[in-house]
Amino acid sequence: MQDVLRAGLAGLGTVGASVVRLIARHENDLAVRCGRPMRVAAVSARSRDKDRGIDISSMAWFDDPVALATSDDIDVFVELIGGDSGPAEDAVRAALKAGKHVVTANKALLAKHGVELARLAEENGASLNFEAAVAGGIPIVKVMRESLAGNAINRVYGILNGTCNYILTQMEQEQRSFAECLAEAQRLGYAEADPTFDIEGNDTAHKLAILTSLAFGTEIDDGSIYIEGISSITLADIEAADELGYRIKLLGVAQRTETGIEQRVHPTMVPKSSAIARIDGVLNAIAVDADFVGEIVLVGPGAGGEATASSVVGDMADLGRGLSVPVLGRPAGELEPYRRARMRLHEGGYYIRLEVYDRPGAFARIATRMAEKQISLESIVQRRDEAPNGAGKPTPVILITYETTEAAIREAMEQIADENVIAAAPQVIRIEKMV
Repeated sequence: MQDVLRAGLAGLGTVGASVVRLIARHENDLAVRCGRPMRVAAVSARSRDKDRGIDISSMAWFDDPVALATSDDIDVFVELIGGDSGPAEDAVRAALKAGKHVVTANKALLAKHGVELARLAEENGASLNFEAAVAGGIPIVKVMRESLAGNAINRVYGILNGTCNYILTQMEQEQRSFAECLAEAQRLGYAEADPTFDIEGNDTAHKLAILTSLAFGTEIDDGSIYIEGISSITLADIEAADELGYRIKLLGVAQRTETGIEQRVHPTMVPKSSAIARIDGVLNAIAVDADFVGEIVLVGPGAGGEATASSVVGDMADLGRGLSVPVLGRPAGELEPYRRARMRLHEGGYYIRLEVYDRPGAFARIATRMAEKQISLESIVQRRDEAPNGAGKPTPVILITYETTEAAIREAMEQIADENVIAAAPQVIRIEKMV
């Protein structure tokens, strides 16, 4: 049996403590599966004396994560600090320059610096593994980087944020408002005190940027993602979706188009019959559509200490076995420049909710503007039972369009708003095709 794989672990929060517990619990099995023992030899965190429910007395302590990352007493540096700059970035760069293998769960760091870090790893003969950075315990990185190497991927999409999925699930099942369900998610620890990063789609966007690179062999470009969050979703939208045979999910979608790669994060109406519609609560799900294997869907916990630790240790196990693959699926120098698709050319059906003033000719003006943009309507629902009493008051009107372009929808909505026939900004939700 080979020598011990010595890990230096920076960050002893929920995930870091779970990594220590996992390795201690499965120490013998890991040694057999990897062909060598594995242990955490050294750690770094903000406080040495904090009670984390783990025994770190046998581990060397480093106040400075950069010093840990370059220590001669470790073989792999495990970065669980977080953040796209500062100590996390400094320590990862230092480890790679020193030829140390790196395992990280840091999606923000990879979304911003992933290509540069991949080059740095290659130049110094090191590996950079990041299974835990996307969808927690779901092994999507290994599947896309290794298992699907013989496929051309056409589209990857999924539910990549458990906080948003929990809120939308609760809104539907409990018939409660967005604000009430967000407060409940915060109470249960599913949402941060400041939930903006999650509910406005930024967390999903970071993960999608990484998946896009793996799927299409392009450089990471998180600045080219179209992002909408879920804070505008109302119970009226949830109820309408249910009546029309859909459920609303926050999806991250990346696909190849004639004009380039399209990346988008937004609330989406998905058919109730689809696999992705059945994913509730804090679970994540990722679907990959490839030419030979067809569509596969992976489902599991997208966050949490134990699930994320499982992926971290899986990456460490690969290093213990001596497995090494290009960081982003191909050498960094072979990654294609990212070419952004024109989002306004996206085609699909749309759900539109309008608050229309109950005035003569109001709907005729709306219909005219839609027809001018060659938008065909599949269904129209006028919900007078929800409208306030009195002439001239707004009435909820729901339109479902046949497949049309993003540009046509946006232009029509702008012109309808100029007609002074609606009381509020239109609610527009895309309808996604899927199995």
